[in-house]
Amino acid sequence: MRGVDFLRGLIDGTIPHHPTSRTLGFTVTDAREGLVEVTMEAREFHANAVGSVHGGVLATMFDTAMGFAVASTLEPGVGYTTLDLQVRYLRPVQPGHRVRVQGFCEHAGRRTATARGEARDDEGRLIATGSTTCMILR
Repeated sequence: MRGVDFLRGLIDGTIPHHPTSRTLGFTVTDAREGLVEVTMEAREFHANAVGSVHGGVLATMFDTAMGFAVASTLEPGVGYTTLDLQVRYLRPVQPGHRVRVQGFCEHAGRRTATARGEARDDEGRLIATGSTTCMILR
């Protein structure tokens, strides 16, 4: 199936979310060709030692949203894997707030793809940005 159809299956529940997203409690909430959104209600178990959401949780959401944005452009039988991931943290997120990460595929070539992402809190404030390069697996 095409990547965007797989992602729509995650949204409508016909395809189960992967174990990492189930463990951390985030889901795909929007998927179009070139754009994917994942959303999570930040909870206490997401917190680091100082009480804000751990950066690794946000990095995982970025990796998923941006990787799925790349996947949304792929034809059946074509996969991808992350080559690099960069996240820039701008403000802390406290448990009890909703986090929304949007991934945008910027380029999908024959061998590599690039994507960028934005994370926002439930008030729409920018909390982090990200970028990735993925290898296309044909």
